[in-house]
Amino acid sequence: MFSFNSRTNLLERSELNYPLQDVTEPNLYRNIYSYEEIPKIAFNHRIVPIDMPDEIWITDTTFRDGQQSREPYKSEQIVHLYKLLNKLSGPQGVIRQSEFFLYTKKDLDAAVKCLELGYEFPEVTTWIRASKKDFEMVKSIGIKETGILVSCSDYHIFYKLNMSRRQAVDHYIAIVRQCIESGVKPRCHLEDITRADFYGFVVPFANELMKLALETGVPVKIRACDTMGYGVTFPGSVLPRSVQGIIHGLYHHAHVPHEMLEWHGHNDFYRAVINASYAWLYGASGVNCSLLGIGERTGNTPLEAMVVEYAQLRGTLNGMDTTVISEIADYFRKELKYDIPPMTPFVGENFNVTRAGIHADGILKNEEIYNIFDTDKLLKRPVKISVSNTSGLAGVAHWMNSFYSLSGDSALDKKHPAVEKVKSWVDEQYDGGRVTVISDYELAKVSERIMKEEGLIA
Repeated sequence: MFSFNSRTNLLERSELNYPLQDVTEPNLYRNIYSYEEIPKIAFNHRIVPIDMPDEIWITDTTFRDGQQSREPYKSEQIVHLYKLLNKLSGPQGVIRQSEFFLYTKKDLDAAVKCLELGYEFPEVTTWIRASKKDFEMVKSIGIKETGILVSCSDYHIFYKLNMSRRQAVDHYIAIVRQCIESGVKPRCHLEDITRADFYGFVVPFANELMKLALETGVPVKIRACDTMGYGVTFPGSVLPRSVQGIIHGLYHHAHVPHEMLEWHGHNDFYRAVINASYAWLYGASGVNCSLLGIGERTGNTPLEAMVVEYAQLRGTLNGMDTTVISEIADYFRKELKYDIPPMTPFVGENFNVTRAGIHADGILKNEEIYNIFDTDKLLKRPVKISVSNTSGLAGVAHWMNSFYSLSGDSALDKKHPAVEKVKSWVDEQYDGGRVTVISDYELAKVSERIMKEEGLIA
């Protein structure tokens, strides 16, 4: 069957039959996933087209997946972070939803307090056990959508659930139907999709979910979960690892609308951000993230990274306030005592700090040479120079100008006598065997003494 696609202005084949393959033995893709070896990346050279949705957005799992790998948040901490997410999201609601656990009194109280704030964005959603009691609890506190775990790889179906594929589909459909009958919109988390039989299970199961949505008139969201971080984005890579193949297939073969498609990735192979970006590019409206990427094992896709990816792909922040990213990072450091690795992009203490003298010389002439964007304007993080044995005269000059807010005619050139004297003191420190970076406190003490000697300050 062919139908006209108004987005591509082409006649396209729209009806392909992928029946459920109810195999007797699990398909574990041992040619790719030999447990004794590093997983393999294979290619079939099949290329699918970019298909960016009209709208894309971010969803948050800080209070669900983000709580599975760290000390649980206190109720007031959840509420504070939720307020910061709202502020970061902006009036257009680019951060569309935030996902909560409800299993403890603390988490339930936090969800209720966040609902009481009355924010449109991010919408409070949940992740629950698939039971009628939990569905009724979700509805009773005013939450409209919940996540339901529907594992889709044979690793889970055969070994965790001890079911056949047919039994799993029937079980899942019954649960989703029960959720809809309870008056709550279901979000189906297709766990471990990058090890699942895509055409033998994922597509026919997703087709069943779309038929249920059509029958009941209630939209059913699909979250494609790269639970182990196996997804790859190489052109022509084979399923089940191909991110673009998964998203393209769910849209074109299972007829899942763009706005009902969401990607949830993990960072086990350093691919969380690029995989999420490709999910957007190839047809998923939503990407699911957590603040600072905190989550199970190596973590989730960092939410702040996808804020920046959104701006790069769309050419606009669409109302998002990126300075809040620095507020969030400060809150994690000071209130939650969370140790952010200093080199972490956008939030690490050293992400826009340079120590190399040749870089410092470039920054002294024009900071655009070695700074990724106006980090002062967008993140309230002015570019910094950290003085060490490699900083050179330019590094010292930049540090002094920045620390003492010297600009224009009052700015110190790297050949100024005061700069040369401070640099000589720095050299003496390292010639004497020092190996650590010099602190701002130490440098300020020496600089003020020398600047007084030079008549620069009283």
